[in-house]
Amino acid sequence: MSKTFGAASTTDEVLEGIELTGKRILVTGVSAGLGVETARALVAHGAEVVGAARDLKKAETATASVRKAGKGSFSLIALDLASLASVRRAADALVAKGEKFDVIIANAGVMACPLGQTADGFETQFGTNHLGHFVFVNRIAKLLRPGGRLVNLSSAGHRYCDVNLEDPNFEHTEYEPFHAYGRSKTANILFAVEFDRRHRDAGIRATAVHPGGIATELGRYAYTKPGELEKRAAEINEDLKAAGLPANFKLKSVPQGSATSVWAAVVASAAAVGGRYCEDCHIAEVVTDNDAPVLSGGVRPYAVDPENAKALWAKSEEMVGEKF
Repeated sequence: MSKTFGAASTTDEVLEGIELTGKRILVTGVSAGLGVETARALVAHGAEVVGAARDLKKAETATASVRKAGKGSFSLIALDLASLASVRRAADALVAKGEKFDVIIANAGVMACPLGQTADGFETQFGTNHLGHFVFVNRIAKLLRPGGRLVNLSSAGHRYCDVNLEDPNFEHTEYEPFHAYGRSKTANILFAVEFDRRHRDAGIRATAVHPGGIATELGRYAYTKPGELEKRAAEINEDLKAAGLPANFKLKSVPQGSATSVWAAVVASAAAVGGRYCEDCHIAEVVTDNDAPVLSGGVRPYAVDPENAKALWAKSEEMVGEKF
């Protein structure tokens, strides 16, 4: 009988009894937080993990514990998702080496930052969180073994809004940091939906996950004062209560926040999670109530709509000037 996991489950609990020797896994964003813990847990169970980070010096320091985690191995590559030149260099170097992967975990990202642009002129959050990964993953997709998986880290923040394919760079829309974040996180889910459709006949599946609310560097723009995140958690529970829902939102530890990533990557059935959105180590339900609080759980219909996913893919190719 399979074990049941939930919001409080940690990476070590999810991976208990799982042997990953011989598995090769790529994790982006390994210079802090969830990326470091995800890599640590996988290495501890025998996986050969390649970590990608923009700042290699910072990542070297942050991942010192990963190298001591167990019988697996760990190495680093440079990857700046806010620069397509860097993305293409990193992808081309991996393809040239030709070493296969069993899983890609697209973990890196930014949240609720001030209005800005990537090196290629894209709005920072959409450009980094979605377009950077879109190009990187598609360029190395040929390295995924049959039976492989792509895990995109999304967020309940996708429920702020759908993607805007008419104005992805906020050239005609008033910029709001969390709406921009919501667009990028919806894009992460839609990318997984379409990638899954394109690759499942080859035995490769893709899914998107929400890690939960965690105090990591991701929130450095949104929560700048001590106790601000905890105050926000209390407000979320008041919103849930007002909506007649259980006021059970709790901040997660980093090991709890990383659990859904590793669960979707190497524990859950590929057929079950393929093309889906997961949270708290289970597949989320589609929620059609537009008035439901953002952090009440579930996934919006627009984020898993196949036609929306196809449209985003086409727009993304147009924006980056590359067909996949």
